[in-house]
Amino acid sequence: MARDPAAPDALVDLVVVTGLSGAGKSTSLNALADVGYYCVDNLPMSMVPQLIDTLRTAGQLRVAVGIDARGEEQVERVVDILTTVSSRGDSVRMVFLRARDQCLLRRFSETRRLHPLGFLPKAISSERALLAPLQDIADKEIDTSDLSGRQLRNRIKDLFASSGSLNVAITSFGFKHGAMAGAELLFDARFLDNPHDVEELRPLTGFDPSVYDFVMNQPDAGALADLIEGYLRFQVPRTAAEGRAYLSVGIGCTGGQHRSVSLVRELAARFAERPIDSEQSVALRYFHRDSGGQS
Repeated sequence: MARDPAAPDALVDLVVVTGLSGAGKSTSLNALADVGYYCVDNLPMSMVPQLIDTLRTAGQLRVAVGIDARGEEQVERVVDILTTVSSRGDSVRMVFLRARDQCLLRRFSETRRLHPLGFLPKAISSERALLAPLQDIADKEIDTSDLSGRQLRNRIKDLFASSGSLNVAITSFGFKHGAMAGAELLFDARFLDNPHDVEELRPLTGFDPSVYDFVMNQPDAGALADLIEGYLRFQVPRTAAEGRAYLSVGIGCTGGQHRSVSLVRELAARFAERPIDSEQSVALRYFHRDSGGQS
């Protein structure tokens, strides 16, 4: 049995989208989702580090968060938490969206939405002052006054689309804990004989040689690994050529402890021995959502 290759440190690329209400935050998050980011809107800032760690374990390394700062303490909290995330080595970039007052008034009138800080136009002025500290530290500032939704989406995609390197995350998981969020490709290993049904193997995982051998000595397990390997050797170079930055692959069994873990370890060994042939740069990482993180 080949050893698992040592996976690189899994650092997350975090994009924070903030700015004036009505300036295009939802449109920007949709554009980021189109280029491979896992997007969450209006998440309490205190939960951002936990979200990053959870998604890192699941193999999702590109994350975008929409932030509304509704008070002075919240703005200070944003700065403190982003500093903490950055100090851990993760990449943090902030996009600040703004627009002219008349443009924002027109947009609120057209949508008949209420401004989160109250009555217009005073609410817009108050929000500008409140968000000034975030505007000062933003990496990119975009005035959306004269941009259509399509133009804003294209601007965001130009800023954050792939630079030519495809990150592939191959993750084991258990269906009983929920299907893997954000996975573009899913493979089901539940038809294989389950080590959970063998009393001495039940408390172990696919990291144990006896479990790995039990799974991979099944002819169907080898056939499944061959099929997944062959498909990824076909798919990954074409996904990279398309300009995508991220591809998430999930391999599931019932509990995410035995069969799926063994298969991911088998694929890691195969791709370490013979890397995927691609003209573009490809980085493969291996994760185990329900049995202990990263290979």
